[in-house]
Amino acid sequence: MRAMKQRGGATTSGFTLVEVMVTILITSMLMVAITQILDAARLTRDSIHNMQETQLAGPAILDRIEADLRGLSFFNREPAEAIRVRNRIVHGLDGDSLDFATTSNSLLWTKGKERALRSDLSEVGYRLRPNPDDNDFLEIFRRESFGVDDEPFEGGNFTFLHDRVRAFDIQVFDEDGVDAEPEEEWGGDAEFNGMPRRIEIELMLELSPRLTRERLPGVLNNQRTVTYRRIIRFPQMFFVAQRVQPLPVIPDIQPPSPDAVPGAGPDALDGGDGGDGTGGVDLGSALEGGLGGGSGGGGGTTPDFPGFGGG
Repeated sequence: MRAMKQRGGATTSGFTLVEVMVTILITSMLMVAITQILDAARLTRDSIHNMQETQLAGPAILDRIEADLRGLSFFNREPAEAIRVRNRIVHGLDGDSLDFATTSNSLLWTKGKERALRSDLSEVGYRLRPNPDDNDFLEIFRRESFGVDDEPFEGGNFTFLHDRVRAFDIQVFDEDGVDAEPEEEWGGDAEFNGMPRRIEIELMLELSPRLTRERLPGVLNNQRTVTYRRIIRFPQMFFVAQRVQPLPVIPDIQPPSPDAVPGAGPDALDGGDGGDGTGGVDLGSALEGGLGGGSGGGGGTTPDFPGFGGG
């Protein structure tokens, strides 16, 4: 109710103190409601961003590792240098390392004399180090070296992959089966080397704030980490390729000569009587009948050399 008061013949009007307090109270409630809605929208946006980023980063890293492992190279390599896995603990967290040579195309370009080059055979590794901004996490990098040198597990250039890694655990198995026990280390100076039967990789990532000062108070601690697992089994051809090493040689190609054909006389390549058409398997007769083009051929063919019959 408006209060009206007449003073000196003039009439004034205004709000009472109760009306002002009620108005302020209603406005404050509206502002609080709007602020809560905006805060909930921001938290939902950050949660979706973090989950999407982590869900894309984890499988992408494991896909890259599997693609590199599928291209393992064994040419001119000792069994101890085929693949190396080291069990490492970095700042109390699992930070295993993985190194090998692969035939997958290199991701980094190397400057040549006239143009940039990419290698079809390169050294690849995955290493972790402490996060310089937060000791609670590790950073994972992909190591790549152009070609393969005498030290296949060292050197190269490093590409950053992720900075909030909680664990990177690699288990290597000499046998494939449910009851198989993993080996601590593989390759190099380890007891086991060569090709393992399977590799199991566990990668644990933690959701990161969208901005540096933002946090996720509504997310529980066990919901901030996402664990990805990948089991990689190697085909049998890898084990065969490791045992059978091809030797590159330059072929010695000689011109053909009549003496190199069993059963063929000096005139075998110059022409003959055309064969007797009996379909014999003698190479000399086949050459005489097919290449000679004589008139006495009876249309005979051989099962090993079709089309060599008489004319």
